[in-house]
Order: sequence, then C-alpha cells, then structure tokens
Amino acid sequence: MSVRSRRPRAAVTQFEILERLPGTTLLRLRPKTGRTHQLRVHLAALGHPIVGDRVYGVRSRGRGRAPSALAGAVSEFPRQALHAEEIRCRHPASGKPLAVRAPLPPDLMGLISLLRQATGTATKTPRSA
Repeated sequence: MSVRSRRPRAAVTQFEILERLPGTTLLRLRPKTGRTHQLRVHLAALGHPIVGDRVYGVRSRGRGRAPSALAGAVSEFPRQALHAEEIRCRHPASGKPLAVRAPLPPDLMGLISLLRQATGTATKTPRSA
C-alpha cells in the first residue's frame, strides 16, 4: 500500500489534533473510505507514523522523535498505538444504525501518561484516541 501507487485509489482520512506530546501527537482519525492500511499509510506519508507500526513507522531520521529519555518506551511499544474508539454501521438484520464504543485500553493509557509526564501534563485524561 502506498500513496504513490501505479494504480492509485482514492482514500480520505479526516483528523483532529487532541494533544501534542513529546515527539508524538494524539489524534482522532476519521477514515471516510476503507482502504487497506489507510490510516497507517496516510500518517506515514505525512511523516508522522503511528507509534509501534513496524511496517510504515520505521524512521531513519530524527524528525518528530520523542526525547531520548522516552525514545525506548515509544520505539519498544509492543503494538500499533491505534484504537477504534467507535465503529458505526447498519445492523445486518434490522438495518438500523449501530454504534459500538470501546474505552481506551490500559496499555495506551500508560503510553500517553508516560509521554505527558515528560511535559508535566500528567494530570490530563484522554477523552479518547
């Protein structure tokens, strides 16, 4: 998957900045299309890959890196720091709108807390990610 493919397909992702943290930014993403790896590809193409993304997130330059005290925690995060807060669809049987919500998992809350401590904003609580 690439934003520069021989056969490009339209893909749209809207985003909102929730909070700027050391070397990272907490975003709310709203994919308007459903392409494979869409969020990962879009953010990597902008130079801001998702923390923990071993395919699209590999960086060789220092742009946007976390401070050295946090670099290990960020680079060693065991998975993609990506969470579906809410998924909306139509119920397959009734056709009625359906929304399923999930709270931010503890590992992501811990990562955000660690990053906030580095900036002295540890008392904030994420609305969502």
